[in-house]
This record gives sequence, C-alpha cells and structure tokens, in this order.
Amino acid sequence: MLTNSTILVTGGTGSFGNTFVPMTLAKYNPKKIIIYSRDEMKQWEMAKLYNGDPRVRFFIGDVRDRERLYRALDGVDYVVHAAATKIVPTAEYNPFECVKTNINGAMNLIDACIDRGVKRIVALSTDKASSPVNLYGATKLASDKLFIAGNSYSGGHDTRFSVVRYGNVMGSRGSVIPFFMSIRDTGELPITDTRMTRFMISLEQGVELVWHAFVDMVGGEIYVKKIPSMKVTEVATAVSPDAKHKIIGIRPGEKLHEQMISAEDSFYTYEYQEHFKILPAIHNWDTDKARIGDGRKVAEGFTYASDNNTEWMSVEALQGWMRDNAEKIGKI
Repeated sequence: MLTNSTILVTGGTGSFGNTFVPMTLAKYNPKKIIIYSRDEMKQWEMAKLYNGDPRVRFFIGDVRDRERLYRALDGVDYVVHAAATKIVPTAEYNPFECVKTNINGAMNLIDACIDRGVKRIVALSTDKASSPVNLYGATKLASDKLFIAGNSYSGGHDTRFSVVRYGNVMGSRGSVIPFFMSIRDTGELPITDTRMTRFMISLEQGVELVWHAFVDMVGGEIYVKKIPSMKVTEVATAVSPDAKHKIIGIRPGEKLHEQMISAEDSFYTYEYQEHFKILPAIHNWDTDKARIGDGRKVAEGFTYASDNNTEWMSVEALQGWMRDNAEKIGKI
C-alpha cells in the first residue's frame, strides 16, 4: 500500500519519525516521505542522515497553522500524525498550549486531509488517553474522538482516519530508561512508587502497528498492540543492579499503572492474535463485519492495564534489549 506513495509525518523529527522513516524506506520504497515539524534544528540534524536521498523531504510547519498544513499536504497519499505536546508536567503547567497542539492541531489536520484528498491517516495515541487523569491524556482522548468522528465528518470523501495506542516506548528521549542510565553512577535511582508498572514497547513495534493500521483500517478503529509489562523497580534493577531505590512519590498527573483499554471500552473491543481493536461507538460501527474481521469480542468489563497484563518482561530480557540497542537509547 505504501509503495511508491507520498507519506507525510507530522512531528516527524521525534522518536517515532526517526524510526518510521528508515524502516518505511527500506520496506516499502515510497516515492516521498515528508517530515513536517516546527523545529528547524531537529530537521537540520535529521536531514544529514538522508543527504542525497530524494525520497526524504523536510517542511517547516506547525499543526496549529491550518494554512501551512494545506500547503504541506498537496499531493500526499498517507499521513502519520505524531505531533503532540506530550510531557505530562509541561501540559499541567501550560494547559492552553497543550490544547492548541493536541486538540486544535488535530482538527486542523482532519480538515486539511479531507480537503486535500488524503487517502488514509493514522494518528498516534497514548495509554494516557484511556481513563485520563492528566491534561495530556485528556487532550489525547479528545484528539482520538476527533479522528474517529472524522470518518463521518468526511462525508462523501474517501479520506479515512484511525488511531494506534501504545504505552512507554523503551529508550526514547525523556523516558525512564535513559533517565536512569544518566544518573546510575550516583548509586541511587528515584522510584515514584514500588507498586508502579509500565507497558514496554519498542519503537520498531510501534512502527509495525502503524503499518498494520494502514492495511487493515476501514475507519475509526483504535489499535492497541499486545505488549509486556514491567515493574518500575525492575526497570531500575535492569539499568543498575546495585543501585539503591529512593521513593519520591507519584508526580502530579501520573498514574500508578498504565491503561490502554478501559472497562467502558470493553463493549466495543475485539481481540486478535497480536493486538486489540476498539471499534467506534458511533453509527453502529462496532457491529460492522468489515471492521470486526476475525476478531473475538472481549468480556464485558475487560481492561488492558500494565498491572493485570498476562505478559511480563524479565530483567534479563530488558538488559538484553539494552545491550542490543545501546547506541540509540535516549538519542531518538
């Protein structure tokens, strides 16, 4: 599907974009991948990696700027929406800025994609959008709802929208693994709560989920990949086995456990071999056979959270992943 196509990635200089671009170039050989973002320095640094490759283009712009999106989307077939204000404390202290990017920006993109005739859009979501307790999660829940409703909002246009949702990305910039690595020489690692658990997913798995969504989507689905969990204390042990753990308490807006499917979502959720799919509650789309496929309805009240997960990653497995990915931890 993506072969010989033009793809635009909003927020494309982030962790996801830096993994999506080389993987997609290698697997699908698209005609063009356009990196749309507002940070010229990150674009300049990323452009050096693709010097001389005419398939990779860069476009300075902000999802808050509707006119700029219209220009950038000219001739684009597929869009991955990765742009977001996503640092939880930053969103709590700058709520209006978070709303402008995550909600207003989503609406701008939806309008522009419909009017420009883009075929398919996959928006990246987060575990924090499921039963949100912080502003970032609330804005991403609103964004998810906008993209889902975009399928009816598009009217007679062929433009279709879906969402992928996953949790903590191992080794990405600002995440817990590179943070622990940066201070492990002190001999002490801060732990918010000894009971805290997190989902663990690699960027490569996130990219593959987006690929799957593009192929599978009818419109309005939220795709949730099955991934293992870990206790944060075990993550700390994997990074520095001998370090002491200092309990510092949960930060504002932080959850004890991550959740990607709520009990309320269970009425519309289907299970597949490697993922779950939350179908839209509007227009009876949750009973549409084309969207359900070979899925099996989950039990009423089912939740998918990092503490009730059936799959867990061991300390040894995480250490093996860290050895194999040492060069890119904290850099993308």
